[in-house]
Amino acid sequence: DVNSHGIKSPMKPITTASILAGGMSRRMGFNKAFIKVGGQSIIERSLKTLRSVFEEVNIIADDIALYGNLGAVVWPDAVKKAGSLGGLYTALLHCTGDRVFVTACDMPAVEAASVKRTVELFTDGDAAVPFIGGRFHPMHAVYAKSCVKPIEEMIRAGNLRINSLLDRIKVQKLTEDAYNGLAIAASVTNINTKEDLSKAGIEI
Repeated sequence: DVNSHGIKSPMKPITTASILAGGMSRRMGFNKAFIKVGGQSIIERSLKTLRSVFEEVNIIADDIALYGNLGAVVWPDAVKKAGSLGGLYTALLHCTGDRVFVTACDMPAVEAASVKRTVELFTDGDAAVPFIGGRFHPMHAVYAKSCVKPIEEMIRAGNLRINSLLDRIKVQKLTEDAYNGLAIAASVTNINTKEDLSKAGIEI
């Protein structure tokens, strides 16, 4: 939006965050969302953190009963067995505004300040994605509803790689410098294996 002075007005605040909790946890062998960190499950901790930033936090998961007692709305996948790309698609369909912040249920150290910075830095394009440690972190990112069409095309074509989406859309690449002084490296870290757990200092 450009006002009468030709100055781009700021985007409306993002009101919705979604936690994607549909993964099979094949490498771990059990549901990672309920791993306890400091007496709280990862997903409970993420809900609390995201609620300090957003008005509305929902969970995207097919097993509604499993997550139904966490006090958040649970949306089932709009497209079954489409992985995190399908989860992102569902999150975009249900977000209140024109953008949504998306994270995953296996990220034990999501930090409110890093999340806020990601949101604040999104000024242009289809997504704002942290590029930390030499790679993109699409599960700690903001996506606009303009991503819906390319995601639909990818799902139809059977390409469920979320990194392929980043090649098709206009991405704001947020490097370490953008998060100066914040715990972004920890915030974007997810747990896939038992080795990852021990690296993060989590005992199960």
